[in-house]
Order: sequence, then structure tokens, then C-alpha cells
Amino acid sequence: MKSLVFTLVLLFAANASAQDAAAVLKNAAAAMGADKVTAIRVTGTGWNSPVGQGYTPAEDWPRVDVTAYTRVFHYDGRWASEEWTRVQGNNPPRGGGGLPIQEWGAAVNGEWKQRFYVNGEFAWNVDGGSTNAAPGPRLSSSAAGLRPEVRQLDIWLSPHGVLKAAMAAKDASAMALTLEGQPKTVVTFTAMGKYRVNATITADNLVERVQTWIANPVFGDMVYEHRYTEYRDYGGVKFPGLVHTHQGDPRLNPGHNSQEIRVSAVEVNPAGLSLPVPENIRKAGTQPTAPRAMSEPLAPGIWRIAGESHHSILVEFRDFLTVVEAPQDELRSLAVIGEVRRLVPNKPIRYVVNTHYHFDHSGGLRTYVAMGATVVTHARNREFYEDVFFYPAPRTLEPDLLSTRYPWFRGNRANAFETVTDKYVISDGVRTLDVLALQGIIHDGNMLVAYLPTERILINADMFGPPAPNAPLPTRPNTNVRELAANIRRLNLAVDRHVGIHGGVSANDVFMKIAAQQGSN
Repeated sequence: MKSLVFTLVLLFAANASAQDAAAVLKNAAAAMGADKVTAIRVTGTGWNSPVGQGYTPAEDWPRVDVTAYTRVFHYDGRWASEEWTRVQGNNPPRGGGGLPIQEWGAAVNGEWKQRFYVNGEFAWNVDGGSTNAAPGPRLSSSAAGLRPEVRQLDIWLSPHGVLKAAMAAKDASAMALTLEGQPKTVVTFTAMGKYRVNATITADNLVERVQTWIANPVFGDMVYEHRYTEYRDYGGVKFPGLVHTHQGDPRLNPGHNSQEIRVSAVEVNPAGLSLPVPENIRKAGTQPTAPRAMSEPLAPGIWRIAGESHHSILVEFRDFLTVVEAPQDELRSLAVIGEVRRLVPNKPIRYVVNTHYHFDHSGGLRTYVAMGATVVTHARNREFYEDVFFYPAPRTLEPDLLSTRYPWFRGNRANAFETVTDKYVISDGVRTLDVLALQGIIHDGNMLVAYLPTERILINADMFGPPAPNAPLPTRPNTNVRELAANIRRLNLAVDRHVGIHGGVSANDVFMKIAAQQGSN
């Protein structure tokens, strides 16, 4: 809620007065030694969170411990790197984003080491031994690596970077005000020709808070904020001892805390810094690939529509269609809808089933609602979807169909949902699709699966990713598989095939072998 208070103070503070932005920035740069800094390397420890992967919409992002952290900003070279080692620690293993860490293939001996880079327009990740392009605009923002443009922006949101960017901006303005009982000055400017940035500077001429908004498929213009406190001096250059980051929406009660790093060492202008762009990243270019939507039949009137990492399932009824899952964002949904119309051109999509609210699984829902579909989701998601996700707030950074074409939706949000407490049945009198609530799931407290009883097909997200044919069966313990097996027994489901929103399609005996060797009983 502090982000909301901050915004309201900016808008309505009666004691605010205009200031000379150039003078404010000059004083802050002198106090912090910004003119001495061409590059800086920071190390520390702390915690961070997989953004958009909370256990429920009403809770803060789940946390993991960061046992080693290194951050480099090279202002002259316009490049940056961020490296961390994460462990589950004593944090509850609830939520998504690869939790609990020790159960996922990326972890080695309970540690997950990741590296994130940006150099100009190029951005890439190194996870284990693989180097891959950073998430493109179609993927949700995540603490596991912001997309390329925002990574470049993050250089100019750092304590010294924001001063350099503001001094170079042509539209910088300053306002003095009293915030939380202390005199502050807020410098506002546009970064990278697109992002509105507010930098709060204390009476001691230290950058205390930097706030902007970045595009997110679920939140729209999402608050992105760094707080810098406990400054220390490093040879005339000041840097905070504590860096705390928010990614979220101030309409919600949870603070949406995404990272906190306690700084243990700072090196100013360290020698030998360089960051060449890997050849495979340079050859791939900077334009994101178009989303892929490739269909394959599972049974008469049922298709799996595959994407790069997330898939959807099309189910045909007599006079309407249902799509199970709308992952990632609008571009992905438009690609799936295009394939749906090719497969069944003359029937409307009446329902879209949402297995859980995690952003990579819900980011494309708004597109279906804009086209008249009803969202079937867990009853405990409804308040979040009505008040935040489908709220007609401005989406200035990345407008979508729902925000630009359907102002009438403001008064009709309640009509866009059917909710599930235990079971919801979609049927035309011939074909039946059961949407079932799971129990005892640590990945998401409001998890649903879709079940076709006649075809004996079970569709799940994040619980079990069916392996490729003839692939070795996973041996690492997996809580999600054990929990799904327990729910299949509880619900007395007769399953012949499993279809994953991640992974492929497999026979039930493959699932049972995996569940058995991972300790299910």
C-alpha cells in the first residue's frame, strides 16, 4: 500500500512546490559521486520472488533466499548483468516459478544459479550450460529475468543511472513536497522515450526511491519500483546498503515485494569489465518470433494447440467451442484463436477455462473476453479478476483489445465469469467437459483441471508435464505429480491419457510409473 500512498501524495500533496530540476540533479550527482561512476559492481545476499506466481491472488509473491548476488551496471557501455544463486531456505514451498527449488531440474544440490544480461538491444539468459534469448514481449515480467527493453531501462533506474538519465532528459521537472513526514524532491522525466520515471531525492541529496510503470498482460501498466536506503560511502561514491524492489499493483493489499538485496561490497569502475553479445544471440536478432499455434487431433472434435512452452486445448460442442487455457498474453491468444477458427470456422468460443491465475497461464484471458467468451475459473479468483485483471484501468504502454474497443465492459465484468468451487460442467447434452477443483496443491491454492469423461482425457497445468515418447522418465521427486495422483484417486477419475498445458500427451501408465517412483501411494 505504500506505493499507493506515494502516488496519491504525488498527485494531491497540497504543500508541493516546483523546483529547478537541473539544480536538484546537480546537487544529488555531486553528493552521490555520480560523475565519478562509469561502471559499478555490487555484491550481496537477500531474497527474491517469482513475479506472478503467488499461491493465491490475495498473497504476496512467494520468496526464496538468494545466497549469492552480483549486479553490474556499465553506464558508458549501456550494458548490465545480474547473477544470483537461489535456494528454498526456510520459505514456505508454496507458489509457482520453480518452487520448491530442490525439486526442479534447474537446481543442483538444492541451488539454482541463473545469469541475466543486456547489452544495448540484445538480452539473454544463462541457466546451467545453456544460453538463450531473454523473454520477449509476449511473456510476463518475472523476477527470473525482465524482458530486453525493461532490462535496458533498469540500468537507468539504478541509483546513479537515474541521475544520469534525468540530467540527459529534455523534460525533467522537479517538485518539492513532504513525504512520510520528511522533505523530499521528486524529479520526473521520460526514460527511453517511453517510460515515465519518478525519482525521489532526500534532503541529503540521495536517491531514495525510483518508480515507473512497465507493461504486464495481467496488471496492464504495472508498478515497478526500487527503494534505496542505508547509504554508505565508497571513496566518494555513495551506494545504498539495502535495495528493495516492488513489482505489482497498488490496488492490492499485498506489497508485491519482488526482491531485497543487502549489499556487502561495492566496486566503482572495476577494471577489465566487458560483455560481448554471444554469437547465437546476435544472429537471432532483436525482433521476437511470432507465436506458434500448431494443432494436432486428440479425438474427434478435440485438438491440442501447441505453442513454444504453453499449450491450449480446443473442445468442440454442438453449437459452441471451449478453449482450455489462455496462456502468456494477447499475441499468443490471437494465434490460438486464429487456429481455432481454421479448425472450426462457424462456431463461437463460448468458454475459456483457466486452470489457475499464475500470469503465464492467465495472461491471454482478456482477449477471449473481448471476443465475448466467458471465463471459467476458481471461485477464489473472482475478486482479483473483477477488481484488478479485468478492471478497465488505463493500459497506456501496451493497449489490448479489451482496453481499446470495449468501454461497455466497465459495467459488465460480472457477466464474464463462471466460477468453480468443486465442479463445473460444460455440456451440450452429448459431450461433457468437467472442470474440477483440486485439493492440497502447493503450486496454487486454487488449481483446476479439465476432464473429458467419455474420452477419459485429463488436462492439467503445471502438475504433470507428459514427457516426449521414449524419453527417460524423470527421477527427481516432484510434489505436484504426487498431489495430482492423490486427487485423481479422490475424484475417482478414469484416465486413459494425460494432456499437459506444458509438455505433451502420454498414456496413464506413464503417469503412474512416474508417480510411483516419486513416492506416490
